[in-house]
This record gives sequence, structure tokens and C-alpha cells, in this order.
Amino acid sequence: MTRVDLAPTAEARARAYPPFPMLAVSIAVFRAGRVLLATRMKPPYVGAFSLPGGLVETGETLQEAALRELREEVQVEARIIGFNRHVEWIDRDEAGKVSRHYVIASFVGEWIAGSGSPGPEAGEIVWAAPEELERLACTPYVDAVVASAHALANGSNH
Repeated sequence: MTRVDLAPTAEARARAYPPFPMLAVSIAVFRAGRVLLATRMKPPYVGAFSLPGGLVETGETLQEAALRELREEVQVEARIIGFNRHVEWIDRDEAGKVSRHYVIASFVGEWIAGSGSPGPEAGEIVWAAPEELERLACTPYVDAVVASAHALANGSNH
């Protein structure tokens, strides 16, 4: 996938060259066997499909953060089925110095309400079958995260 970044925002610059890893969440929400994806509107990976998610705020649990990000980014409601896996994303500059470092706790969710709406952080919204991800331009790790989330969602008792 080609990486397309716009000029960094103040928020993106504040996250660059962090003194410690940043804790984030994502959520793979399933509805009728299809997973919710949205294109990113902010760097990095502008225009690539990704799972809803973002940074954990002080005082909230990981599950609360995942559900909040889902509501804020795409206006969808879900219930958490369980923890999926973690993803470590470390980006280095040309000199080898860590420019970004995220530890992302990924959850599996079952859709409750909302079809998904674009907003400042989410562009195009799709509900894709897991096997369709290979034809979409996605952020790194999305295919593996969705595959394991799909297995967990299919094995849950709900």
C-alpha cells in the first residue's frame, strides 16, 4: 500500500518522537458477518481503510475507550464481545530514531445500532466481509487483526 500523508497537524506533531509508547485501542465491529472499516482522514495512512480507534484518555478503561472512539468516529454503537489481541506499531525515521510508537489493544464488538457516518476522522465507511480486505487499501495489521477478531466473534455465545 502506498502511504499518503498530508502536512502534519499540531496533534500529529505532538505525537511524533514520543518519550514513551502511546496507549491506543481499536475495535472490529461485526454485523451479519461483515466488519466495519473507515478510511483515515488524518496522518498517518490518510485514505487507507482501518478499524475505528484512537488514544485512551486518562481515567477510562480500554473497553470504554474503544466504545467511545467507535461512537465519536463513525456514530456506531456496539457491545464488546472480548479482547482480540494487541498490536505494536513502531515507526522509525531515516536515522533509525523512533518517530511514533503505539501499543494498540484491539477488541471485538457486536453491532447494536448505526450504519456508520463519515466525520473528521473517518471518511468512507464500509461493512466488508473479512475475505474482501485483500482488495482494499488498509493500514498495516488490519487483515490479521480482523481475521482473529472474526474467529472470536464466530466463537462467542451471543
